[in-house]
Amino acid sequence: AALAGQAARLLHHVTEHPHLDPVHIGSALARTRTPMEHRATITATTTGELHHGLTALTTGTPHPALTGPHTPHPNPRTAFLYTGQGTQRPGMGHGLHQHHPVFTHHLDTVIEALQPHLEHPLRDIMFATPGTPEAHLLDQTQWAQPALFALGTALHHTLTHHGLTPHTLTGHSLGEITAAHLAGILTLTDAATLITARGRLMQQAPAGGLMIAVQAREEDITPDLQEHPHHISLAAVNGPTSLVVSGDRTTLETLNTQWRARGHKTRTLHVSHAFHSPHMDPILDEFHQIASTLTYHQPHTPLISTLTGKPATPDDHTTPDYWTRQLRQTVRFHDALTTLHHQHHTHYTDIGPDHTLTTLTTETHPTNPPTTLTPLRKNQPETHTLTHTLTTAHHTGTPTNLTTLHPHTPPPNTPT
Repeated sequence: AALAGQAARLLHHVTEHPHLDPVHIGSALARTRTPMEHRATITATTTGELHHGLTALTTGTPHPALTGPHTPHPNPRTAFLYTGQGTQRPGMGHGLHQHHPVFTHHLDTVIEALQPHLEHPLRDIMFATPGTPEAHLLDQTQWAQPALFALGTALHHTLTHHGLTPHTLTGHSLGEITAAHLAGILTLTDAATLITARGRLMQQAPAGGLMIAVQAREEDITPDLQEHPHHISLAAVNGPTSLVVSGDRTTLETLNTQWRARGHKTRTLHVSHAFHSPHMDPILDEFHQIASTLTYHQPHTPLISTLTGKPATPDDHTTPDYWTRQLRQTVRFHDALTTLHHQHHTHYTDIGPDHTLTTLTTETHPTNPPTTLTPLRKNQPETHTLTHTLTTAHHTGTPTNLTTLHPHTPPPNTPT
């Protein structure tokens, strides 16, 4: 009630003073008001949007410009989840690159480190117009993996610039390399070498395989996997009943018919290769050799291994053997999410182009879902989505520095 009352007073004030700039109002609220227990935000670019948002907060009605009201979590713990291949899309990050200097700086820095290993300018491929030849390149593994690494790294630094800092990191497949770099295990130079080698070699692996998503428990299909150990593998465990199986097309097409007959829902994935399967075996030696040339450091931020699904040990992530097995073996993302839950993480941030990984968190914990934060969403303005993520984090108790949203705004009461 007090929050709605404050909104009503602010609405009256801006109505009586229509000349006030919403940016200056937002800056004053972020810089000078005490953060109370109950919080809400209006994300507005015009006075009209500000009026509509304040009216919604005053009357207790929903509005797209309104975030909240929320009550902060008393003991927030934040996990950053770095996305894997399949989430890439043309134009990802373009809006932030145009309007957010911190994101621009870090994305350009990462691309500069990646570029010596690539044949075409990565930025042109990332920001290509959908349907163009450049945009189609982004679906190739050799481009998708470095592009997602670049996006994830820049997005991480942008969020931490605004005070949103993770307690723990984990990543899905290639996202684990992003996590390892940002935890301090790999320098940017070494991470660029590893991620581009991984994408290039996986692109060169035997083509013609198949990957099928199966709605089943792991024990439901284990006997089928054991019957064909040299032809198929369990590629990923994404949820309690969300699996991906990868390998030979003929074997999987036969099993797919059997799974459907048992009542399991299945979906064939549109991929060029059978990742995390025996089809990757021919590239493992070369990848291991490249990984052996890198220098590994102990992390400054804890990680959850998606190879084991458990907290990383001192030997995890710091040996070429680990990264070679990580390329080939099952991605146990569901187990990693379960571990994060047992460690009492309350906020999960999807570091990627969309909300793919945070969707998996609600599948893993449907009865007590955590707060999910998605800094980028497909077909939504990127600066608005980032702002929404930061304000949601703030309202629900995760420390953030909202004053950084108005870096060039004069302090309140300063003559302009």
